Amino acid sequence: MPEGHKIHRIARAFDADFVGHAVAASSPQGRFEAGAELINHTTMTGAKAVGKQLFLEFDKAKVLRVHLGLYGMWNFAGAIASPVELDPRVGTKAVPPLAPPADFPAAPVGQVRVRLLTQSALADLRGPTTCEVIDHDRADAFIAKLGPDPLSYRGTRAQAESDFSARVLRRDVAIGALLMDQTVVAGIGNIYRAEMLFRARLNPFLTGTALTPETVSALWWDWEKLLKIGVRTGVMLTMDGIPAKAKRAALAGRADRHWVYGRTGEPCRVCGTDISMELMVGRKLYWCRVCQG
Repeated sequence: MPEGHKIHRIARAFDADFVGHAVAASSPQGRFEAGAELINHTTMTGAKAVGKQLFLEFDKAKVLRVHLGLYGMWNFAGAIASPVELDPRVGTKAVPPLAPPADFPAAPVGQVRVRLLTQSALADLRGPTTCEVIDHDRADAFIAKLGPDPLSYRGTRAQAESDFSARVLRRDVAIGALLMDQTVVAGIGNIYRAEMLFRARLNPFLTGTALTPETVSALWWDWEKLLKIGVRTGVMLTMDGIPAKAKRAALAGRADRHWVYGRTGEPCRVCGTDISMELMVGRKLYWCRVCQG
């Protein structure tokens, strides 16, 4: 499932290439014809990511809300100016063309739920968990239910940290579960959860009420840092302080990118203990019993 950095990158792609343009909306798959008709031949006025949810705003007070879930993805094509080349879930490009290719727009391939088309760019959506057209009030209601997102919080950075800390410190629930709860903090998924807890040398099974305010605050600022790196690079690079060669390898290959995620039975990069894996809130949790004991 795409985590928060990918959704922010998608929002930025829409902001660069679609906002301010008239959009033809269709549903090649046929499963979203009524929704597409509501935004067809309207102008996209804004694109916003909050956690794992994308809100595309159109005139006539319409908002397309998309949650990709496990299988959803956007693909972009045409005269794309946005920096999406590092993220295969968003689409790939070489040097941005000055004009769309001669065969633009190409026929849809596969089960395209929604196609958004301007004179020079298109975006195809496949396999989302949620795709619906709503009004601004309902969009605001969805956002209000989410925990804070460092890049879209309606307040100061300090207020965002305070909001997060309050939601964690009052809960008698394991911090490993709280970080996956989108009503506590928006955008963290399974990879960022494991990596943040290791970076903090924090036992995933400690409850929010057992943590100190300083520990929780540090988690928030680390999340802000990692999210910004993910948005900038397109990858979840969670290893700090590594040599330039190792950093290049981490950017190029997932196996060299993380401290603990996906490394069950492999030696901890710090202490050498085998990395453990067990289920928490239905997802695989990776951790080092020594470093995080």
